[in-house]
Amino acid sequence: MRHSFAYDNESWNFTTGDVISIVTYLGTILGCLHWLSNLIANISAIRRMNYLAIVAFKGMFLLLGAFFLIKVTIWINTWTPAPQLDRHYNELTQSLLASASTPIMLAYLVWVRLCLAFFEQVVLLVGSRNLINMGVGNYHRPRQEERVFLFIDMVGSTAHAEAIGDFQFSRLVQDCFDLLSGCVTRQKGEIYRYIGDAAMISWELNRDRNLEHSLDLYYEFVQIIGWHKNYFEENYGFVPRFKGAVHGGRVMTAVVGVNKQEISYFSDVINTLARLQDQCGPLKQDLLLSGQIRHRLGDTANYNIESIGPMRLKGKQHEVEVFAVNAPSAEVAPGSFDRGF
Repeated sequence: MRHSFAYDNESWNFTTGDVISIVTYLGTILGCLHWLSNLIANISAIRRMNYLAIVAFKGMFLLLGAFFLIKVTIWINTWTPAPQLDRHYNELTQSLLASASTPIMLAYLVWVRLCLAFFEQVVLLVGSRNLINMGVGNYHRPRQEERVFLFIDMVGSTAHAEAIGDFQFSRLVQDCFDLLSGCVTRQKGEIYRYIGDAAMISWELNRDRNLEHSLDLYYEFVQIIGWHKNYFEENYGFVPRFKGAVHGGRVMTAVVGVNKQEISYFSDVINTLARLQDQCGPLKQDLLLSGQIRHRLGDTANYNIESIGPMRLKGKQHEVEVFAVNAPSAEVAPGSFDRGF
């Protein structure tokens, strides 16, 4: 930016580089405000607020950030090395702030942030993969896929709900699944569905290490629950336990519903998975694995996998080979199950 003097005539000449610098500066600041508002909303009690309140918070955060930026800019103008330019920089700043386009631009930026915040909440509600696939129409006609599923369920949930009440039990489930979401992200899974105090996570079966990810996620989740033992005991009087099962195979994937749509999987795989998980209690095992997945998994040094033998699960005509998975031999930090993370 060049400032030229001609006696009492003063003018500001903007170059292309000046415009690029201003755009880069504003883009960086606004991007940081966007990131910071998301961070605060995710790690604070704000994430438990309703969606409209979260959207409003993010919009107000950008607005307050913009006002703070204006104050900082005015303050920085007092640092000009040449005293004769100090007045001119301040005049330029005041003229920009007094411009009729400034409040319009500010209102536009806040509106864009509100739209982005609303879209972010929609992504959280639907899921990024589901939103993309539904948007491009991948599953409007049923498609066959190969997927592996992990089904986890809280042990003794009925007794817990009776002991602490429905409200506290609902908060317990929220706390548990908040911890689960981080594990799912680290283990590159997708939450297919929440079913009360149970959850179903899926991966593409043919991707590298996805079979290992399904086992890693379960034990990482159990370990993190243990690390929050004091919190659960103080707030609920006990530490929740989860049992799980892993099974997979060919499924038909399709979008179902009219007024409310979702992507659903149709296959005997889902029914077998639920029946397999039901056997955790009678077999006194924390995690069960179907023979179909065990044979595809191959050798793994992280787990001890023992054969229980063929079992006829409820509602199944044919026996299913069942394996028990024992916990890793060494304690590891969350995420270190994943060798490539």
